[in-house]
Amino acid sequence: MIAADRPVLKVEGLARHFVTKDFFGREVHRVRAVDGVSFSVAPGETLGLVGESGSGKSTTGRLILRLDDPTAGQVHFEGQEITGLGKGQLKAMRRRMQVVFQDPYSSLNPRMRVGEAVAEPLRAHRLFKTAAERRERVAQLFQRVGLDPRFAERLPHQFSGGQRQRVGIARAIAVEPKLIVADEPITALDVSIQAQIVNLFMDLQQEMGVAYLFIAHDLAMVRFLCHRVAVMLRGRIVEMASTEQLFADARHPYTQALISAMPIPDPDRELARQRIFYEAVTPPQEAQLQEVSPGHWVLSS
Repeated sequence: MIAADRPVLKVEGLARHFVTKDFFGREVHRVRAVDGVSFSVAPGETLGLVGESGSGKSTTGRLILRLDDPTAGQVHFEGQEITGLGKGQLKAMRRRMQVVFQDPYSSLNPRMRVGEAVAEPLRAHRLFKTAAERRERVAQLFQRVGLDPRFAERLPHQFSGGQRQRVGIARAIAVEPKLIVADEPITALDVSIQAQIVNLFMDLQQEMGVAYLFIAHDLAMVRFLCHRVAVMLRGRIVEMASTEQLFADARHPYTQALISAMPIPDPDRELARQRIFYEAVTPPQEAQLQEVSPGHWVLSS
């Protein structure tokens, strides 16, 4: 059972707007990439953040990690409001909050041996005293994510996509974080490898008690991995519920359309599948999330 009374992450009214101005500094256009997003993640919980490309999922993740500054709203991590932290305070906070990126190759320095890449966060937070201790810690991390420790001397181009993502995960867990933001971590991988990486995420969660914000558009994987799901559309959360509730009783038409598009691994049922079409429109500013049943929230129209 996930305890929700003391969340590791709490987001309130988070917004990121991009404004275009004319020569005189007057606003001519505003893009509401994220607009009033609120949710929480409990220790050891996985919250799936889903939606089509451009819905604001990755921007939300960047705002939480303080890789971008919000236009409005607050982010509380382990009870501390972090949107106003300085560089020194952010460094200490980032030891407990890590990220796994979508493209495992671009997130690694092509000229740096992967063992050194995994050791970087250990060095940044001074978590070893000797070179021998660092090598031992890196070897343990490689074993933890299913890689041969001897691979630490290789360069990123010598690995497959799945192996590179395992390196990225090893780097993320090196500092024993409380929260990992996984930004579409399986999208760039072969289907046969995706399940292995998802299983690795689940195993690490059981071992470490780490919480995940799992950003994805693959609803099948989200259904398998996540405890709760939040559906984003044009910068707003339109529905949020436990995974079981959402897939059994989706209320928002956009959520219903997404679920109806999921392929079914049965030829007969796939042929009979009825697609639901929804013309995506920006939710009205006055719309608010309403609790339609315990723990099940839907944006009013």
